Order: sequence, then structure tokens, then C-alpha cells
Amino acid sequence: MKLAVLASGSGGNALAIVHEGVAIFFDAGLSCREHTRRLEQAGLRGVNPVALFLTHEHTDHVSGAGVIARKWEIPVFASPGTFRGSGGRLGRIPEAVPLENGCTVEMNSISVTGFSLPHDADDPSGYVIAWNGGRLGIATDLGSPGPLVEQMLSGCSSLVLEFNHDRNLLWSGSYPWPLKQRIDSCTGHLSNEAAASLLESLNHEGLEVCVLAHLSEENNRPGLALEAARNVLGGERMTILTGKQESSLPALDLE
Repeated sequence: MKLAVLASGSGGNALAIVHEGVAIFFDAGLSCREHTRRLEQAGLRGVNPVALFLTHEHTDHVSGAGVIARKWEIPVFASPGTFRGSGGRLGRIPEAVPLENGCTVEMNSISVTGFSLPHDADDPSGYVIAWNGGRLGIATDLGSPGPLVEQMLSGCSSLVLEFNHDRNLLWSGSYPWPLKQRIDSCTGHLSNEAAASLLESLNHEGLEVCVLAHLSEENNRPGLALEAARNVLGGERMTILTGKQESSLPALDLE
């Protein structure tokens, strides 16, 4: 299994996994051309996509979804609420497949399970991808790490987890007061502190990769997020990286 975090941040989000010759996309907040360029940048030239999964309807996650689905002629999976919230932004797509949170879809030797996240969207989703004994958990754009999130991500060998903001930077920064309140609410985004607390509860000997995702360009710093994660993980046996807005991370080999 390979994981490529193509873009991560409020300017656009996208990642891809590739296993046994097929690729699955998660979120499409980039243009189709940029999405393709980032795949090549990650070392995934000439992939064979079979599906696109969306986490929620916000623009930085769906702006390129319709064009990408049409380019590769692939179905789009999302919760009914995400399809409802997206309105006409997806345009004509080859196939829209509602996936209720709590349900699982099988593709080749991969299973994808959606689960509910607390975020100010219409029934947003996190995902757990399982294959040959490996488990990848994806949870970004959530305001609070509740019991369901912890339960679904428990036992994952790899994680893509939101480390959105440093609370001191957020509250002392230039954002308008209502936006600060929204970000720091239980349906907003995870702070470094809250994300690290969740990560500590998920840590186990089989956790090998953690990508810190959706860092705010104004209200966070990669060094602060990494410090928070390493304080609870140690980091000696693990790969810990921060996702980037401006470029793809090199594709990671997952066990």
C-alpha cells in the first residue's frame, strides 16, 4: 500500500492510496490538472483510479471532484449529507454512490469504512481503509475527538490526523472573532493540543506512520505540530510528517 498526501490545508485537500495496481482518491480540493501533477510529483505516475471518496462538502475538499471523476470516469462515494451539501458543485459525475457513515464498501482487496466526525458540515465522514492486515485512518476537519473517533481509529497502523492550529496563535492572531470561535468550537478544527491527546490514546506498537494534516498557514507552524505529536509518540520507531499545502509529500509505503 502506498499513501500520497497530495495537498493538505485550507487551500485544498487531496490524498491517494495505491494498492495492487489500483488507486483510490480521498477528497479533491485541487484542480484536475494540479491533482494529476501532484500525483506525478508524489511518484504515482500512470495510476489506475477506481473511486473518489469525499469527507464533506466544503470547497477545499470538493472543488475539483466533478472534473476529476469525469476525467477518470470513476464513481464518487460520500455520505448522503455530503452529496446534499455539495449542491450543484459536483456537476455531472459518472456515478454518485451514497455511503452512510458506519457502512463499508469493498474494492478489490481493500475495504473502506466511513464514520461520523463532529464538524460544521452536513454529515461529514472520516475513513478507515483496511487491507491485508494494515489499517489507515483518515480524520481531518473535526472539532473534538469523541469516543466514536477514537474507537474507529483504534488499532490503525497509519494515520492522517488533523493538527489544525496552535490555540495561542489562533486567539492572538488576526482572524475575526466569530471565525476564531468557529475554529475552536467542538464542530470546528482540532488544535495541536487536542490532536496530540487523541494521538496519545491511539498510540500502540503497530502504529508506524502519522501524517499531521490540515495545518493552518496563519494559526500553526509545522514545528509546533511536530513537537506536540512527538511529545506523545516519541518518534524513534515512527514516521511523522506534516502535510503540505504547496506540494505533495513523496508517496509513503505502508505495511
